[in-house]
Amino acid sequence: MSDEREILTWETFGEASRALAMSIVDDGYEPDMILSIARGGLLIGGALGYALAIKNVYSMNVEFYTGVDERLEVPRILPPAPDFVDLGHARILIADDVADTGHTLRSVHEFCEGQVAEVRSAVLYEKPHSVVRCDYVWKRTDLWINFPWSDKDPVIAREGAVRDA
Repeated sequence: MSDEREILTWETFGEASRALAMSIVDDGYEPDMILSIARGGLLIGGALGYALAIKNVYSMNVEFYTGVDERLEVPRILPPAPDFVDLGHARILIADDVADTGHTLRSVHEFCEGQVAEVRSAVLYEKPHSVVRCDYVWKRTDLWINFPWSDKDPVIAREGAVRDA
């Protein structure tokens, strides 16, 4: 793996999240709720929620990465999983920071399908080798990405914790 990195700063994150929201608006898509994939998707999901005036912002946790370019064999949806009771009419926007392999996004999309009316995805970054093509993408890159929320070590050491980037 190359040492070259895509660097996202907090300032650029603000600009990127607004641009991503505008691409959704320009497309005419009006989601009823945003489903953020934790942890990386939490910030973009919240930013999109504010930009698109959507208060129904939910999250689900999917474990896949165990380190830099290290991952489990398949993504695992961790409890509690969202309950889509009475949401058969809903349009959901899945939000994540990056579609790297795309396996996490695909598993969340498959989880939602058939339970809601429509599912689309929005990411800050999409890698060319991703197995999914997201509906809304701010930038495409084949570099490893340093996000401002995960580019430093945690301030506390926890047993079994692995740094994402």
